[in-house]
Amino acid sequence: MPADPARGREPAGLRRGVRAGRRDRARRGGAPRSRAPPRADPGQASLFAAPAAAPAPAGPDVAALVRELEAQLRAVAGSPRSHRLNLLLAAESQGGLIAAEMHHEGLPWNRGIHEQLLEQMLGPRPEEGRRPARMQSLAEHVGRVLGSERLNPDSPQDLLRALNSAGVRVGTTRKWDLMAWAAQGGAQTEERRELIRPVLEYKQLYRLWTANGWHWLDEWIREDRFHAAYVVGGVVTGRWAAHGGGAMQIPKTVRDAVRAEPGHVLTVADASQVEPRILAAMSGDRALAVAGRGHDLYLGIAEIGQRTGSALKDRQAAKIALLGAMYGATSGDAAAMMPHLRRLFPTAIELVERAAAAGERGGQVSTWLGRTSPVPDEAWFASVRDVGTAQAESRSRTLSRSHGRFTRNFVVQGTAAEWALCWMGEIRRRLRSGGADGAGMRTRMVFFVHDEVVLYGPEEEAEAVHGIVADAAEAAGRLLFGDAPVDFPLTVAAVGSYAEAK
Repeated sequence: MPADPARGREPAGLRRGVRAGRRDRARRGGAPRSRAPPRADPGQASLFAAPAAAPAPAGPDVAALVRELEAQLRAVAGSPRSHRLNLLLAAESQGGLIAAEMHHEGLPWNRGIHEQLLEQMLGPRPEEGRRPARMQSLAEHVGRVLGSERLNPDSPQDLLRALNSAGVRVGTTRKWDLMAWAAQGGAQTEERRELIRPVLEYKQLYRLWTANGWHWLDEWIREDRFHAAYVVGGVVTGRWAAHGGGAMQIPKTVRDAVRAEPGHVLTVADASQVEPRILAAMSGDRALAVAGRGHDLYLGIAEIGQRTGSALKDRQAAKIALLGAMYGATSGDAAAMMPHLRRLFPTAIELVERAAAAGERGGQVSTWLGRTSPVPDEAWFASVRDVGTAQAESRSRTLSRSHGRFTRNFVVQGTAAEWALCWMGEIRRRLRSGGADGAGMRTRMVFFVHDEVVLYGPEEEAEAVHGIVADAAEAAGRLLFGDAPVDFPLTVAAVGSYAEAK
């Protein structure tokens, strides 16, 4: 979100109304708001079928949609793996429904606690056009430290010029570049760290102010709910994106504002090491699958390394090596560990290297259910073919390897997104068919980020919900990969505050 100075405080009457609404919900035990049940037509056999009593759809727009649907169904039916594409379409459709339901339900958000956090870290809410008090004081301090009294640290260009003038030789103002510069100081490392410390602190506060400050609260929190606006399949790999509001990331600094109301609980379920487990299942590499059965996958690899005399003898080395294989690390520790990883898990490494080779040629790869990677544009192919000079040849290699790294991870990350869709679909099914009388549970999914889902409902359902999310993860694995010996363990926590789950 771009910088936007926060507006003035709400009128006192409005603030009293907000508090009164909170007290009213507390007296009712924090019960979810009453909603009318969805309207059902017994004559409608499926989602896209018209009700029996309804007249046949007419008009050019409807006819065009029908033709497009029929063309898609024919394309799927003609595919050599039509059963997988059908599952992908069903998963995407259900994902759209789940995203809409999450947006409707909303994630519980305590505005009062959020405002307290902002005041503790930034100072009181400022007048329009002004920085919060603590940020203003820190901005002036940064200017003095860097020898630029008129510095505007909100401007990356101004800040970079001031840093360079002060002897901080970096190309960007990113945190990691500044920290890397400090680490290269030898005997002066600590002195360098002291120089950049206020800069890093200011950048952190600026991020909070602009991304989740008072302006964000005014725009995104309604009736103590954050209604995340998701874009299902908004990333080429199939991962979700968001229309705004930071739905794909709630920073740790404000997670304590995500609070359950009286009598209710947040259930946070986080899948462990999904992508490496997906790689084991996709490739059919039994040794990698067994390494993660029942415990931490990286520890399992380290144990195998110890037994076989491999260099992968500790968890950190195993993690660096496997993530490097999936993301295409070609230097440093990851590259040095690759021969050991290839020797222990040849089938898994062959899958990602085959995908990388296809990408380097400009070819396409597919996820497990059939989502296909995009083809590079003509400019890419022209640049890759241009090897007339040493500079052009170097550029060709760089472009080729970069696209190879993309396709290497595409097959794994995209399939992990498919698993997550199936996981959430199974959670939804079990919630709606659960309960003592089979009439469904009151707990609902309210938030999702890649391999983590947050559910919200009555405390008395928490234990059953824990079992549902765990069983659904295993069911999603079986749906995609059959009897592959891969499990999908979760970290599940029933908490009153989202911050307690991390």
